[in-house]
Amino acid sequence: MKLGLKSIIIILAIWTIMPTYAQDIIEAYSKVKNDSLRIGKLDTDFLKFTEEGYTLALPDNGKVNGVLIFFEDAKFDNKNNSAKQIYSQSNEAGYGVLSVSTEIPLDFFFSNTSILDAHKTIGKAFKENKLPNKNVFLMGVGLSGHCVLKYVEFVKKTNPSFILDISGLVVCDAPLDWVRQYNEGKRDRRINFDEGAVWEGTFSNFILEKNLNGTPSTHLENYLEFSTYSYSDKTNRHIQYFKEYPVRAYMEVAIEYWLEKKRKTTIDNNGPDMVGLIAQLKLAGNENSDLVIFYPQDSKTEKKNTAATWVTVDKDELIDWVKMQSFN
Repeated sequence: MKLGLKSIIIILAIWTIMPTYAQDIIEAYSKVKNDSLRIGKLDTDFLKFTEEGYTLALPDNGKVNGVLIFFEDAKFDNKNNSAKQIYSQSNEAGYGVLSVSTEIPLDFFFSNTSILDAHKTIGKAFKENKLPNKNVFLMGVGLSGHCVLKYVEFVKKTNPSFILDISGLVVCDAPLDWVRQYNEGKRDRRINFDEGAVWEGTFSNFILEKNLNGTPSTHLENYLEFSTYSYSDKTNRHIQYFKEYPVRAYMEVAIEYWLEKKRKTTIDNNGPDMVGLIAQLKLAGNENSDLVIFYPQDSKTEKKNTAATWVTVDKDELIDWVKMQSFN
């Protein structure tokens, strides 16, 4: 398997760093472990561990009315890439922005250990910076969106001593259905049309098989339990953990682009996961859940990936939504 970080898996796409606006930036990271994580079968298929810790961007006037939390690798994505794009709007509205990183590069939150590490880092950041535990919003782009929901599920199941007062959840073009994701990767490898898609499918399927002890055909239950939403899950077992929160999901419809560029079908992207999540939330009685769809003419960039979808998101409108869900 060829390790080409420039063609990294769509759900983990890298985008150009946006400028920072918040006046007070605080960083607290531990020393990077001198080790690597295997992501494939070849001798070169390794990713170095990242810094564990957090970056916090605070309003310049020091008044914090709430906190937006992102789960983002400290180094792989050039540090807090998604969070930086909303610093300006958050600053003006009185919200701090906290980016949390575990030591695992491209952390899927396969284990409770990773989630617990992230939880401890959040608690540390709130304590050290005297952040108010109110009007907390968890936001995730791509893989981070999956991590947002896994974190909520973990807290609901374990009931730790420190619990965030969550006011809303935001997921942008996130992979939630790992049965679908596995099949997408399997198809990309089979048709062998685009080198980047083949690499991505090989990478993601290797990671899934390793951590879920097989394939959806051999260990379906493991995939359903790991997925925060899955079309294949007849019981929709995880929706109960999210149905009480206001939820905003973003996706872009770019059927022609993916067909021509990588011969992907309508289910070979994260869009069905976004639609499915909101559909099940509404079926569970959550009417404060919204799906925001972008079309090619709406896009602010020619690129089509999770990072590009987040770039297209109207951050002013999103902050207005955040304020509507917040309490004084």
